[in-house]
Amino acid sequence: MKQKMRWGGNLAASLLLVMAIFHGKGWAQENEHTHYLSLAEALKTAIEQNKSIEIARTEQQIAEANFRQTDAVFLPQAGVSYTAMRTNNPMNAFGVKLQQQAIAQQDFDPALLNNPPAINDVATSIDLRQPIFNPDLFFMRQGARSQQELYHYKSIRTKEYIAFETEKAYLQLQLATESRQLAREALETARQIAKTTTDLFNQGLIKKSDLLQAQVHESGMESMNVQAQNSIQNASDYLGFLMGQPSGTIYSVDKIEALSEVIAPDRTVPETRADFMAMKKAINASAQMVKSDQMSYLPKLNAFGSYQFHDKKLTGFGADSYLAGVQLSWNLFEGNARRFKLKSRRLEKEKLETELSVQKEQSQVELNKTLRTIEESNYLVKQQQKAVEQADEALRILQNRYGQGLATTTDILTAQTLLSQQKMNYIQALFSVKLNRAYVNFSTASAE
Repeated sequence: MKQKMRWGGNLAASLLLVMAIFHGKGWAQENEHTHYLSLAEALKTAIEQNKSIEIARTEQQIAEANFRQTDAVFLPQAGVSYTAMRTNNPMNAFGVKLQQQAIAQQDFDPALLNNPPAINDVATSIDLRQPIFNPDLFFMRQGARSQQELYHYKSIRTKEYIAFETEKAYLQLQLATESRQLAREALETARQIAKTTTDLFNQGLIKKSDLLQAQVHESGMESMNVQAQNSIQNASDYLGFLMGQPSGTIYSVDKIEALSEVIAPDRTVPETRADFMAMKKAINASAQMVKSDQMSYLPKLNAFGSYQFHDKKLTGFGADSYLAGVQLSWNLFEGNARRFKLKSRRLEKEKLETELSVQKEQSQVELNKTLRTIEESNYLVKQQQKAVEQADEALRILQNRYGQGLATTTDILTAQTLLSQQKMNYIQALFSVKLNRAYVNFSTASAE
C-alpha cells in the first residue's frame, strides 16, 4: 500500500509542478472557441491593445501637455473684462466721473463732493502681461521637459515589459499544452496496463490487489487530464488579458522546441535601458527644480499694459485711457521657506541618484543569475533527453514482459511513472531555457 501511494505521489508531483503555475478555475472543455495563436501574433496584438501600454501612452501625452503649459514663461497673457457698477460713495463717484472724462466746474461744489448723487459706470478693460525675465520659471520649464522625456522612456519600458510578459504567458501556455499531452499519453499507457492487468487477473495469474493498484493508477491519470485541461484554460485567459482580448477563448500554440542560439555568458545590462534612461530624466528634472529654487532669489522683470473704456451706458465706450509699464519685483525673504525647500530638492535628487545606482547593480546581479540558470538548463535539456529515451525503452521492455507474466504490476507502474517524470523534466528544462532567454533579452534591451 505504501508503494502504491509512492507511485501516485511521484507522478502527481511531476505533473502538478507545472499546473501550480495556474490555479483557480473549474475545468473547461475544448470547444469551438479554440484559436491558433503564434508568438508573433500574440506580441503584435499585445503591443497594439494592451491596457497598460495605453495608460503609459496617455501619461506621456499628459506630460507633454504639462510641458506646453510652461510656454507661459515666454508668451504674453491677455484678458478682457466688462464691469458695470453704481455708487454714491464720494471718493468713488468723483473718480468714476473723472474716468468718464465728465468732470464739470459744478462738480467741485463741496456739497456735491460730500453728498454726490448715485452714478453709473460701465468699464471695459483690455489687459496685457508680458514676461521678460523670470529665471526660476525658465528652469522650471526645463524640468517639465525632462518629465516629458521621462514618460517617453517609461512608455518604451512598458512596451518591453508587456512583450516579455506576453512571451512568458505564451511559454506557460506551451508548457500547459505539453503537460496535457503528457497526461494523455500517461492515461493511455495506464489504460493499457489496466487492461493487461485485468486479463492476467481473469487468468488467475495475479492477485486482486495488483488489479486494484492498476485501476487506482488509471483513475489518477484521469484526474491529471482534467487538471491539465484546466491549466490550459487559465493560461489562455491570462494571455488573452495581456492581448486585451475577452476571456473564454482557448488558444492552441506551437510546441516547445530547443533553441540552437547561444547566449554569451558575459552580457551586461546597458546604460541606455529605458527604465535607466527614465530614472536619469527624473534626476535631471530634479536638478532643474534645484536651479529653479536657486534662481527664485533673483529679481523678476515683467511688462504690463491696460486699455480701458468708461461710460454711463451699458453699450457705451465714451472715454478711453491706457496704462503701460514694467515691474521689477524682488522677494528678499520668505521666512526660511525657500532655504529649506532648496535643501529638500537637493536631497530628493541625491535619493534618485542612489536609487538608480542600486537598480543598476540589482539588475546586473539578476542578469548574471539568469545566465547561469540558462547554462544549467541547457545541460539539463541534454541529460533529460537521454533519460526520456532510456525510460521509454525500459517501459517498452517491461510491457512485453508484463504481458507474458514475467514482470510484476509494481515494475510496470514504476516504469511508467519514471517515464512521465523524465518527460516532464525535459519539458520543464526547455521551458526554463526559453523563459530565461526571454528575460535576458528584456533585461538587456536598449532604448537607443
